[in-house]
Amino acid sequence: MILELHNVACTYEAGCSAIEGISFSARKGDIIGLLGPSGCGKTTTLRAIAGFEPVSAGEIRIQGQPVAAVDRHIPPEQRQVGMVFQDYALFPHLTVQENVGFGLRHGSASERRCHIADMLALTGLSGLDQRYPHALSGGQQQRVALARALAPKPVLLLLDEPFSNLDPDMTYRMREELLHLLKTTCTTAILVTHDHEEALGMADAVAVLYRGQLEQFASPEIMYHLPASPFVARFVGQADFIPGTIHEAAVKTPVGNFPVPQDYRGGPEVVVMIRPDDIQIGENGSCTGTIQSRQFRGSETRYGIRLPSGDLIHSSASSTQRFPLHTRVTLHLKATHTVLFDRNTD
Repeated sequence: MILELHNVACTYEAGCSAIEGISFSARKGDIIGLLGPSGCGKTTTLRAIAGFEPVSAGEIRIQGQPVAAVDRHIPPEQRQVGMVFQDYALFPHLTVQENVGFGLRHGSASERRCHIADMLALTGLSGLDQRYPHALSGGQQQRVALARALAPKPVLLLLDEPFSNLDPDMTYRMREELLHLLKTTCTTAILVTHDHEEALGMADAVAVLYRGQLEQFASPEIMYHLPASPFVARFVGQADFIPGTIHEAAVKTPVGNFPVPQDYRGGPEVVVMIRPDDIQIGENGSCTGTIQSRQFRGSETRYGIRLPSGDLIHSSASSTQRFPLHTRVTLHLKATHTVLFDRNTD
């Protein structure tokens, strides 16, 4: 393993826990997404891995070597970790070439120049080596930050919301470029983000944090389709919760009956999680509803549908289909699996 966290906790000076009981690992070449709302402990976890925050419990290992524990703290510069900060933190008085080469200490001057040139080519910055940061676009500044972090060949790359300063179009392009770069170089990376699309689209595994604790660590597919809690379900995508009652191996709900998962051990009063792609507006459905809201999203339209029971659910339909507001429609259930939570679960 490249990175291992075992029951890691960090505590503020006032004695309040910032994070507690955080455990996950990353293999070589893995991209791990740290996902959660503001204040959930994402950046604290990243800073603990980097060595900027001491741990108050647990242990962090990099390449099998302990770098952080209650009685051990290896300084950041000795952890072989690269970091890209949210604001990029480029040196304004240094050129692109000088920024990228700032952390290089080994090899001759000519070897360092060759390595810097290779990094500039790898990140699409060739020809910009003598420019200063103020003369670069936001996307170019981010590439310089990436090249600087990768130049010393770190064992682990840490990225703290690297796309937050970019416009939406540039963000999409930079996501693709960064993903290609990380996979091409087989770089192990930890990506902090509050954007579930970013985490699900880039990461091999996602750690969802909430109130300083790890809610779930799983692949993007498992996280989306089999969330461990209602919070995770809501945070990684649109999720509706319909009340249901288990009776004779079926969950009876206002939108129809669902099979009971074999591993469910809760009581008979439940809520069923439904994603917009689980409900289809069409003929021969199991129930009816009324279109209450409509959001055009380009390739799809998201409809909010009020059921006779008063519950609100959402359905994704092709953008070529158009249902006017207040139209009464028939709904067809397409769910391939059932996700249940006890009705008293937050």
